[in-house]
Amino acid sequence: MVKRVSLWNSDCPVARALDVIGDWWSLLIIRDAFDGVRRFSAFQTGLGIARGMLATRLRDLTERGILETAPASDGTAYREYVLTEKGRDLFLVIVALRQWGEAHLYRPGEPRSLLVETETGAPVAPLEVRAKNGRALGWSDTRVLKAGGT
Repeated sequence: MVKRVSLWNSDCPVARALDVIGDWWSLLIIRDAFDGVRRFSAFQTGLGIARGMLATRLRDLTERGILETAPASDGTAYREYVLTEKGRDLFLVIVALRQWGEAHLYRPGEPRSLLVETETGAPVAPLEVRAKNGRALGWSDTRVLKAGGT
């Protein structure tokens, strides 16, 4: 088996982010946490993930500050996993992945889950990257300044 290489010291923010959340189980756990899943057994049932793999991913996400444990909301002795502020800041990442998947991975009319506004039930508008003045930007309207200014 190939040993995973840490990207933590990279000068690229994308590489560092992938070091924290870059495997599919972690992203699916985060997605489920946004959907209200809080207990180990609920994550396991919903994802169909092995107990050991889930325990490893939950521990890693907790150690990296994405999730934290809290007393069970029903007053039992269980602990629950909840998103931290750092974890909640991943909402745009999950929405962007969802919208990309909707746009490119489904046939017309194929059933899929839908992200809607709680208040109105209306579908969420597509995300856009915008300039400081509000103008929509595409990939060709941006560039990356590498560390060191080049």
